[in-house]
Amino acid sequence: MHVAVALMRMGFRVATFDLDRRQRSLTRYINNRETAVRRSGVALPQSTHWDPLVFAISDGSSRPEEQLAIALQQARDGHDFVVADCPGNDTLLARQAHMMADLLVTPINDSLVDLDVLAELDGETYRAGRPGIYARTVWEQRQLRLEHTHKGLDWVVLRNRLSNLADRNKLMMAEVLKDLSGELGFRVAAGFAERVVYRQLFLAGLTVMDLDEPAFAVEPTKSYVAARDEMRELIRFLWLPGLDGRLERI
Repeated sequence: MHVAVALMRMGFRVATFDLDRRQRSLTRYINNRETAVRRSGVALPQSTHWDPLVFAISDGSSRPEEQLAIALQQARDGHDFVVADCPGNDTLLARQAHMMADLLVTPINDSLVDLDVLAELDGETYRAGRPGIYARTVWEQRQLRLEHTHKGLDWVVLRNRLSNLADRNKLMMAEVLKDLSGELGFRVAAGFAERVVYRQLFLAGLTVMDLDEPAFAVEPTKSYVAARDEMRELIRFLWLPGLDGRLERI
């Protein structure tokens, strides 16, 4: 959501897809944003959004994956960027989105437990054994993408909920991810610290790119300023096309 709003504030047309039919967090975020617009009267930038519930078998004429393919093509034709939010579990629509994406961003909590989805680590050496279940899924969709489009996939792993302390776990995570990035073929983004501001903004339908609006009267605390800097750094790191001369808008 923060990435989508940052792109819109840079003047791009953005489409958003929520593919998590069970949780629908992105759709709920956008609904909250629409409520904020009605209450405040502030014309916040809004994306063209697809709710996951529209991708369902209705009359038997088309399957959900066919509907998604058509919708993604329509979105690409009318927008500069398409941002899709995938569920944490393995679904057909999530696999399809992985195969069609030019850029994949995978948030990983800063924990050796969560790294298991990327690779099975040796308990003594911390060296990777075979790829984890999610890394294998990404590899499969990369191969399909290459076969169908002859294009590669830029994979970014984003460290999430970082501790403010330079403890042993944090240093170990940095070292292990550096090794895995070469073996599995991804780039490691600096990521986001554990900040209350991100959770608070969900209910308000706002992002760190909206808080300069006078109507919201948000005090520019250190946490808010740091969160905004994290978002700016991520946008730079993603190497998205057409950003030259626009980054200063955020």
